[in-house]
Amino acid sequence: MSRKRKIIKWSLIIFASLIVSLVSFGYWFMSLLEPTDPTSQNIENTTIEDLPYITNSQPPPRGRILAVVTSHAVMGETEKSTGYELTELARAYYVFLANGFEVDVASPQGGKPPVVIDDDDMGEFDYAFLNDREAQSKVNNTINIKDIQSEDYEAVYFVGGKGAMFDFPNNKHIQTIVREYYEAGKVIGAVCHGPAALVNVRLSDGSHLLKGKTVSAFTNEEELFLIENAPEIFPFLLQDKLIENGAKFNEGLMYLEKVSQDGKLITGQNPWSVWAMAEQLVQQLGYEPKKRIKTGEENAVKDLNTFEHEGYAQAKATITNLIGARQYPLNREHIAIHSIVAAMRWDLIRALKLIGL
Repeated sequence: MSRKRKIIKWSLIIFASLIVSLVSFGYWFMSLLEPTDPTSQNIENTTIEDLPYITNSQPPPRGRILAVVTSHAVMGETEKSTGYELTELARAYYVFLANGFEVDVASPQGGKPPVVIDDDDMGEFDYAFLNDREAQSKVNNTINIKDIQSEDYEAVYFVGGKGAMFDFPNNKHIQTIVREYYEAGKVIGAVCHGPAALVNVRLSDGSHLLKGKTVSAFTNEEELFLIENAPEIFPFLLQDKLIENGAKFNEGLMYLEKVSQDGKLITGQNPWSVWAMAEQLVQQLGYEPKKRIKTGEENAVKDLNTFEHEGYAQAKATITNLIGARQYPLNREHIAIHSIVAAMRWDLIRALKLIGL
């Protein structure tokens, strides 16, 4: 066969393979329009009355937890809006509520803080939060952090959101609360960008709170993938700052659940760590967390972790067996997002394997 004919032959083979791959991807992506998670359908009108996890077997009152959200509305010198992440507040809020704790919400400026609502991430608990009159009253009228009486609460939880990078680190009232809670042996929780509240805290002896502490937070890799010029926008990269001030940074896989606990300090890496972080906080307060049916997103994260640690075959088998037996919901859109991330990083083999899930 002539060199020219060989080139034409292989060109046709490659072209045909690309067409097949694109068609396969199209069918797979269209299948996401028929979600396997029944809770993802018609959920915008969800109320807490629709969620047995919250309403059934309510434990006796166990005290109060303070949730702190950012008041900062713009990312640095850009025109990009920011605020606290609704999902990071709503999900922890309901874990605390279901386990017998009243939740108050505070912010550096008080009043109504800016909020980030990503429709693609919203689940039934998040919509219930939007439809919850009491919860909305709390977030629309947050307590100014300077007016907080720290002795009124059993624990404090710092909610994520990129705005926290600007108004958490140098807020003296936040630093005081964190120091007092740590030295009193109270529980401190934070997730995603929420650990920005910890970076400048010094204890009564002058040492950094973070010195030698194992923590997780939004990683450099996660930040820079989404915002290439993050070092110019933010006052610092959170992972770098935590390490700079003495923390042992516990980095998990990109955009997957990771929670670290060091004594009474509990930190989560990203939004997908909220459920586990909140339940670990409840456990650290001395109570066994109330049983809960895992969400489709959590199950997707679990299967993605299986894929990363045990390989494609085990992840595929898990999905096939459990979905076939209708044992749990699965948010395939989250798996799709990870396949797209892999493709954007030119890890095409991984992207194709994720498509195969």
